[in-house]
This record gives sequence, C-alpha cells and structure tokens, in this order.
Amino acid sequence: MENAEQATSLYLVPTPIGNLEDITLRALRILKEADVILAEDTRTTGILLKHYNISSKLQSHHTFNEHKTLEGLIKRLKTGEKIALVSDAGTPGISDPGFLLVRECLKNDIKVECLPGPTAFVPALVKSGLPCDSFIFEGFLPQKKGRQTKLQQLTQEGRTMVFYESPFRLVKTLEQLKEVLGTERQASVSRELTKLHEETKNGTLEELFQYFSAKTVKGEVVIVVAGQQ
Repeated sequence: MENAEQATSLYLVPTPIGNLEDITLRALRILKEADVILAEDTRTTGILLKHYNISSKLQSHHTFNEHKTLEGLIKRLKTGEKIALVSDAGTPGISDPGFLLVRECLKNDIKVECLPGPTAFVPALVKSGLPCDSFIFEGFLPQKKGRQTKLQQLTQEGRTMVFYESPFRLVKTLEQLKEVLGTERQASVSRELTKLHEETKNGTLEELFQYFSAKTVKGEVVIVVAGQQ
C-alpha cells in the first residue's frame, strides 16, 4: 500500500530484456493504472503493451528529448499525475534514460518508486562463474575519447568487471581488453539473454576473441571479466 501522506507519482518499471513473460504482476498493474507511460521507444513498448492488452497513453522520453521535457513532466507530477517510466528493455536508468527525471523528482519532493525486475547484467554475471560477491558495473565503455584511459584504469581493478557492448563492437572490445588485461584473463560473454538463441561463452579473453571473430554476432551483449588477482 502507498503511504497516505505521499502517494507515489513516478514509477520506474523494468520491462523484459527479451522474453515477454519476464514481467511481474505488479509491473503490469502499474502500467495499466498509469496516466501516461514514458517510453524510450514507443514502438518497442507498444509491442509489450499490446501483448498484455494495456491501453495506457504512451509518450516518447529518450536521451535526445529528456532535457527539454523535464520541466513539463515535473509540473505534471506535482499535480498528482501518475507516470510510469520504462526503457526499451530492463530497468530504467541502467545505461538508459531515467537518471535526470529521478534526480529532479527528488529535488522537488516527488515520491519515486522503482519496481524490481529484469536487468541484463545480473544473469550474465551469475552465469559467468566469476566472483559475484564484489563487482563493478561499467556499462558501455567510451566509444572514442577516454576509452584507452578507462581501459588503463581497469588494469588494477580487483573486482569482477561488467560491461555492456553492441554486437558490432564486441570483437574490437575483446581485442582491446586482451591487449590491456592480458590474453589469459578469464571472461564471459552473454548475448540474446532470455531469447530463443541465448548464448553464454566462457574462457580466456584470447579464446573469446577467436570465437567471436569467426562468427556473425547478433543481439545485445554483456561482457564479464575477472578482476586483477
């Protein structure tokens, strides 16, 4: 039950990272009850809503417009409008839009609630066989500026490291990781998590580089790398 003194106005609702069955009953209820659903891509979210017969209003909210729409959204939330925020897949704010709106809500004493649910790096980390008791989530490495600096900083990292990567840059990233961290460093690559062609490959960075260099990579990718011992 919501606190009677301050009802939640903004809900962060995790959505499936692949399999549409991976959504909670509570998430479905919140999406049905919302006055509006802020979606990173309304077409992608529309597929999910249609699957569950949810007719709530959709509004586009993504990296390229979130600064412009922020003030208007805060005004609407202050009037008591119930807004749900979703990303294309997974939990909003984890390498996806969400941070700016949450921060502004907290500044304005607007109650924010984040539902538990799918996040791609968690199953990838657990399936890697590498230590999960202490890890660092790096998200996407810088594409150009600052990339080598970041990689050099990670040479002394003792915790398990988790990265997101696109299928188009996977091989290049594996090559750079093995150059910086060493060819024998243990790692794991998971792609297409929860989907029909889900794949997790474990091995050294050299073995993973050779394996993925010889095939066409599809689907979003999570790379898990052992820390410095």
